[in-house]
Amino acid sequence: MAILKKINQNLQADKNSGFGTNASSYGGRFVNKNGTPNIEKTGMHLLRRISWYHTMIDMPNWKFLSILFIFYIAINFIFAMAYYAIGIEHLDGIAQSQSILTQFGQAYFFSAQTFTTVGYGHISPTGFLTSALSSAEALIGLLSFAIATGLFFGRFSKPTAFLKFSHNALISPYGENKGLMIRLVPFKNTNLTDAKAKVTLGMSTEENGLKTNKFYNLELELDHINALSLSWTLVHPINENSPLYTFTEDDFKKNSGEILVFITTFDDMFSNTVAARTSYTFDEIIYGAKFETMYNRSKDNSKTILHLDKLNLYQAANL
Repeated sequence: MAILKKINQNLQADKNSGFGTNASSYGGRFVNKNGTPNIEKTGMHLLRRISWYHTMIDMPNWKFLSILFIFYIAINFIFAMAYYAIGIEHLDGIAQSQSILTQFGQAYFFSAQTFTTVGYGHISPTGFLTSALSSAEALIGLLSFAIATGLFFGRFSKPTAFLKFSHNALISPYGENKGLMIRLVPFKNTNLTDAKAKVTLGMSTEENGLKTNKFYNLELELDHINALSLSWTLVHPINENSPLYTFTEDDFKKNSGEILVFITTFDDMFSNTVAARTSYTFDEIIYGAKFETMYNRSKDNSKTILHLDKLNLYQAANL
């Protein structure tokens, strides 16, 4: 607590962090490792507080494809039940002598053919109700595939930073002192330029008997680079101007804090600015270590080889 008071006295807190100051109302970390805010919203109906478009765009590929697959099976099953309830005799081409399971199966596949507007023609609706139902299903099918196509396009065309951050932040030797090191790397074939970084320290301190969240900007050795092609190690020099200046290895273990990392860069493929975020709690900071080099020249000296699998590799270092 003495260290936190000293930080509070010597440094100006960042009032533009965007996070609340009431520490007693906060639970867990400020930002998840994947960069999303550690926030759960309540007090409003689920359908009003969730954007289905953004949810479908951001979810993992396997979830997105699973939802489409389940929706396709389910809606055709519902329409098949409706056709069967109206009467199989109103679907010309399905033999009345067949078993119930076979009749329902053929009604299901007729529904699938109508929903996709394929229409092979060996089964056709007769009667007003069946014809009206098949017409409505064809319209729903066209709208559904239009929405699915839009979602597919949105997912493929969404500008994304495609940056990976190291699992851990390190306290490493830096000149005659030490520094906080965080490494990141672009892992896809995108052209990223004009990259900017901001690193913030968030800690809970006590003021007048109340716990308060305080945020401090961590000055970087280099907070802007022209091209982000290789790995980039963000370095915060821990000197007398740093809120971490008096921290020892035990202080990182005993105190609760979080390092917030914000990256913005320009993707010239999409001609758009993209962003990436992550955070490191104090128990995710390795004291007395340094990153191993993750790139080297090729054997014929014609290229630089970037080893993405070495992003998280580090070795012990004396401080």
